[in-house]
Amino acid sequence: MKESHYFYAPEADRLCELPADEAAHCLRVLRLQCGDEIHLTDGKGHFYKAEIVMSGGKRCLFEVREVADCPRGWHGRLHIAVAPTKNIDRMEWFVEKATEIGFDELTFLDCRFSERRVVKAERMDKIAVSAMKQSHKAFKPMLNGVEAFRHFVERDFAGQKFIAHCYDEADVDGTGKTEGEKSMEGGKPFLLDVMDREADAVVLVGPEGDFSVDEVRLALAHGFRSVSLGHSRLRTETAALVAVHLMQLKHADRDFVE
Repeated sequence: MKESHYFYAPEADRLCELPADEAAHCLRVLRLQCGDEIHLTDGKGHFYKAEIVMSGGKRCLFEVREVADCPRGWHGRLHIAVAPTKNIDRMEWFVEKATEIGFDELTFLDCRFSERRVVKAERMDKIAVSAMKQSHKAFKPMLNGVEAFRHFVERDFAGQKFIAHCYDEADVDGTGKTEGEKSMEGGKPFLLDVMDREADAVVLVGPEGDFSVDEVRLALAHGFRSVSLGHSRLRTETAALVAVHLMQLKHADRDFVE
């Protein structure tokens, strides 16, 4: 079967012209012409089957033939908040893979031990768009900029709130060991076991040096719950991807998957 090429057209419902970068890929790279069929996603839950009706210079106009509504495939709104890594390539990898899996919103956190405090939002958005098209997704996740940890945890969120960290519960309540003596267990429940599949969920993942104890305490004071992502010690981008995958596993619409 011939591979279907998907193009991102966020205004396809009212503007029958591909954005400039999508048009360049369509006409110059793929060399599609008038009369060729193309598939579109608006990133808002709709797929379009269209036909190219004009191509010239840098412009590509199309006419929509069919429109299909696509359910998200999961319950609740899935929000991941993660401290960006010093090596931005690792965060770009995370955005790509998480988009392929499927989630709703990403916020970058500025934490005490953060090694990076600036992220190019436009670059991340392009990676998300590319992953959305490649994986034939109808929804593009919302990508936010960098936000101070305190401001983020003080926000009002509907649904469940979790923070994944490596401390023992005794470290957090002040009765245990020092910051340098972290445990990978700590009696915290596994994220998959405590999520409600029908409710919205937000999960916090810290930098390579983890959250500070004070940050964990602050999150708990604002209604977040400590959770484990498993027995392995994970790098930041891996932990964030595991969190997205666990949210997907819990919240997936079984009828949609089957």
